[in-house]
Amino acid sequence: MPIEIKELHIKITVDEGKSSVGSKKSGSGGQQEIISQCVEQVMEILENKKER
Repeated sequence: MPIEIKELHIKITVDEGKSSVGSKKSGSGGQQEIISQCVEQVMEILENKKER
């Protein structure tokens, strides 16, 4: 018998003082690196979905 999830609650807390990604980098250079890593991960996820 399949289970149907009708509602999903996700709660996160972001503490900017303890950011582990790009904590030493500031300005647009650090932001560009974070954005490029995110794009790279999204592209990998899309490729994995195509393979299925």
